[in-house]
Amino acid sequence: MVNAQQSYGVWLALVLCLLVISAANMTQAFLPGYMSLVIISALPLAGLVLVKYSFVMVFLFVGFSFFRLHEAFSQLYHFKIPLLLSLAALLGLGWQLLISRQIKCYWRAEMSWLLAFYLVVMVGIVLASNRPIALAYFNNIYWKIILMSFAIAWLMQRKQDFSSAIFIIVGFGTAIACVAIYNQVNAIGLVEGTRVTIGRQLGSVLGDPNDLALVLMFPMAFACAIAFHPKVTPFLRLGLCGCVILLSVAIIATQSRGGLLGILAIFSLFFYFKCPSKTLFLTVFTLLAPVLFVIAGISDRASGGAAEAGIDASAMGRLYAWQAAWGMALDNPLSGVGLNNFYANYYFYSPHWDGLNHAVHSTWFGILAETGFLGLLIFTGLMLKLIRCGQYNLSALRNTQHTVPLVIDISCRAVFVALIATVISATFLTQGFTWPIYVLAAMVIALRQWIDKHL
Repeated sequence: MVNAQQSYGVWLALVLCLLVISAANMTQAFLPGYMSLVIISALPLAGLVLVKYSFVMVFLFVGFSFFRLHEAFSQLYHFKIPLLLSLAALLGLGWQLLISRQIKCYWRAEMSWLLAFYLVVMVGIVLASNRPIALAYFNNIYWKIILMSFAIAWLMQRKQDFSSAIFIIVGFGTAIACVAIYNQVNAIGLVEGTRVTIGRQLGSVLGDPNDLALVLMFPMAFACAIAFHPKVTPFLRLGLCGCVILLSVAIIATQSRGGLLGILAIFSLFFYFKCPSKTLFLTVFTLLAPVLFVIAGISDRASGGAAEAGIDASAMGRLYAWQAAWGMALDNPLSGVGLNNFYANYYFYSPHWDGLNHAVHSTWFGILAETGFLGLLIFTGLMLKLIRCGQYNLSALRNTQHTVPLVIDISCRAVFVALIATVISATFLTQGFTWPIYVLAAMVIALRQWIDKHL
């Protein structure tokens, strides 16, 4: 009888042979002969690294897909890094789940809510008012989010995995923040003359200041969790304080109301951890809001600035968009207009037409419009379930008699704060079908699983 290790070795040899054969056929048509030989000879080592560090490959793919690093640094744009990482992530995930079976799949109640929402979204695609648009978004982005949300939850089982995730999130986020600050200083890609963007000429997601604020807010919570933790070394604290400053400056440069709400929520919650007085917490929250508003220079914005009397154009635009979302849900209460279909349907439902379609600029109304009342109900239930799970994680760490690894403590704080900040900023940011919520969901679930298993 062949033992398990020999069986895995045979499978590994077969996979590597297939990779070599495939690479030989693919590279010889595009690269010089010596380059093909170098790539092919490196494949066995790459395969071994892929198998050993499957989670890192998965999270690097998520990092590039979410932070759009290849669009922020144009030198990386033509290397197709997200595509290569997606292949590596899928191969590594397949190896761990189907061949070596070193990763034990599990199921929790939060995953049932997540799956229910995915099913509502997919039914909505079939019934979408413009099915090609819905299918295009699903094929290009959303199926990856679905797969990777479960992959992260299942693969993130060791302390090293949480460390890798935090390093990637903070590192990528700080790099994006540096580019945003550089663009602001050099007046590159500014919207309305003052609001910073990245990769606007490439059609990047980061070309919208609100979306850029969302991307930067995600690593902000993780950087603060390390910088404000009492047990980290002074050197590490100093470095992470620098990251916090860079991320804060970059978010403020977007002049995004949702981004400012996110910063406010993050700082206030970490202050609450340090000083759990509700009165003091509310006082700081109340005082910090106008200070950030002034620092961000929102009053100088072309839209939504002080020059506009009464309800400004930006606010009115949101109200019109929310009215359109309500109308879409009333006409399609169970399925909505379909994934990514709000923009295409704006003309038919908005009470005010200025010649252009507009984004919904609200996660809640976006979910309502594109998945109907049923989708919003399930999504709200999912968020409440995740928040309760995050609270349980923090409570379990406080009450345990065991020694808790520092990275687990930091991860629990960061994920919970990021989740709350996401919920609060969701009022003004469209993030219902983008990466942050689902990555946070996967990490909350993975942390709960780790706590139940080790504490």
